[in-house]
Amino acid sequence: MKVILLKDVKKQGKKDDIIEVSDGYAQNFLIKNNLAVPVSKTSTNILNKELQVRQEQEDALIAQCNKIKKELENKEITFKVKTGAQDKVFGNVSTKQISEKLKEMGYSIDKKKINIKSPLDFLGTHNVEIKLHKKVIFNIRIILTK
Repeated sequence: MKVILLKDVKKQGKKDDIIEVSDGYAQNFLIKNNLAVPVSKTSTNILNKELQVRQEQEDALIAQCNKIKKELENKEITFKVKTGAQDKVFGNVSTKQISEKLKEMGYSIDKKKINIKSPLDFLGTHNVEIKLHKKVIFNIRIILTK
């Protein structure tokens, strides 16, 4: 029996996959527990419409992320920090501080989307990667001054 999975099922497939399983497994487990529905014209049409809607939402999200990328790509964020001997920064600038500075500029970017490759613990210019979406990744310049 062919079924469309409504949720991820371990060792069977992911959500929206069309799989072939035995009749008993489909009726007694998958369909009974609302994990799948039998394949029919109606269910296939519903699946196709859902996938199309999700794709449109994904495209809209990518477009929005690209807009933010274009606005932020050439901007610089400056932090005034306390320094010690040989201009070594006390502590370092964190993703939380960068996120807060971006919020002040009007961009709500979660600190988990900011990737600092090496610690920002010395004066100068640093490049920090921001990953808004798996397809939208860019760098922003962080400047540390006394």
